[in-house]
Amino acid sequence: MSQARHHADHRTPIRLFSSRAAGAWGAVRRCTDGHLVPGMRVLPVLVLAVVVFVDVAGGIWLPLLAAGPALAAATNGPRGVLGAGLLATTLGAVLGLEHGVPAGELAVVLSSVLAVTAASGLASALRGRRERVLAAVRSVAEAAQHALLQPVPETVGPFQVAVRYSAAAAEARIGGDLYAVVPTPHGVRLIVGDVRGKGLPAVQSASLVLGVFREAAYDEPDLLSVVGRIERSLARNLGPDDFVTAVVVGHHRSGHLEVVNCGHAPPLLISAAGDVTAVEPTHPAPPLGLRALAGQAPRLQHLPFAVGDQLLLYTDGVTEARDHARAFYPLAAGVARHVSDDPAHTLGAVHDELLAHVGGRLHDDAALLLLRKRTADGQVPALPRTEVAL
Repeated sequence: MSQARHHADHRTPIRLFSSRAAGAWGAVRRCTDGHLVPGMRVLPVLVLAVVVFVDVAGGIWLPLLAAGPALAAATNGPRGVLGAGLLATTLGAVLGLEHGVPAGELAVVLSSVLAVTAASGLASALRGRRERVLAAVRSVAEAAQHALLQPVPETVGPFQVAVRYSAAAAEARIGGDLYAVVPTPHGVRLIVGDVRGKGLPAVQSASLVLGVFREAAYDEPDLLSVVGRIERSLARNLGPDDFVTAVVVGHHRSGHLEVVNCGHAPPLLISAAGDVTAVEPTHPAPPLGLRALAGQAPRLQHLPFAVGDQLLLYTDGVTEARDHARAFYPLAAGVARHVSDDPAHTLGAVHDELLAHVGGRLHDDAALLLLRKRTADGQVPALPRTEVAL
C-alpha cells in the first residue's frame, strides 16, 4: 500500500474496487449465514486479474498480489489457497522481470506472497475444521430443539396459531425461551415462558417446564392446578436462584380466555378492529419457582375473547431489543402496523422489523406466539367456495 501513495493516478480505482469488493463480501456473508455461494470461490482470481491489469496499465502493484491467497483463505479450502498463491507468485515473477524490478526487491515481494500463502492455507484449514464442528453442533441443537419446541399446527380448535422463535446463540439455534400449544379435553392450553440464564442449564429448565406442562394440561381440569404442578416440579429441581417467568393461557368456556401471569411480560390483546391493548395482570404472581419465597399464589384472570380477536404472547428478548441508539423495540406499535387476519403473516412482518431494528442480530432469545379466534366455539369453519364454469 505504500507504493500506492506514489501513484495518485491509480489510487482511486484500486480503493473503489477494494471497498466495493469488501462490501459485496460482507453482504454475501450476512445473506448466506456463513455459507458461501459457488461464485465466491473465483473471487481471489478476479482480484489477481485486477492487480495485473492495473500493473500493466502503468503502475507497479506487485505487493497487492498477496491479496489473492489472503482472500482465498475465506472463500476456498487449503488447495484453493495454494493454487491462488502459486498463481500470484508466478504472476509476480513474470511482471517483476518485465518491469525490470531489482532481484533483491523482487525476492522480497515473492517471499511475502509465499508467506501469506502459507499463513492463509493454515487459516483455511482451521476455518474448515471449525465449520465442521459447527455443523455437528447445529445438527445436535436442531434435534434437541425439535424434541423440546415441538412444531405448532396452524390451526388448533377454533384458533389460528403462529410462532416465531430466534435464539441469541445463532450458531446453536436454541435457547432458554419456551412455548407450547396443547389441545386437551379441557380446551386449548398454551404457555410462553422465559428461563433465567442461558446455555445448557436454561435449556434443561425449559425442557422440565414443557414436560410438566404437557402432562398437566391433559390431566388437570383447572388451569391453576396446571400452574401448581409446574411450580412444585421446579421447586424440587431448580436451584435457589433459578426461576421461570411464564404466561399460561386456557380456553375453557365460550367467549373467554383464562390467563395466569407468573412474572412475565403482559400479553397484547388485538381486537378485531385492530386496537392493541396490554393485558396487565390483575393479581400479579411471582415467577415459577419463587412462590415459596414470595408467599403469593397466582390467580385466574378472565379475558373476553371474541371471533377475530388475537392474543400475542412474547418474551422479553422482543421488548428489550435495542437499536444502535439504545432505543427499545416498540412491540405494540409494530403489531398495530402489521396486524392482519393471518397470524403467520403478522408475525413474519413483526419479526423482520425486529431484526431490522437491532441491525440483524438479536442479543437475547426472542419468542412470539400469536393466537387468533377464527370461529365461534363448536362451529366448523366453512370450506372455500369453488365455482366451476361449464
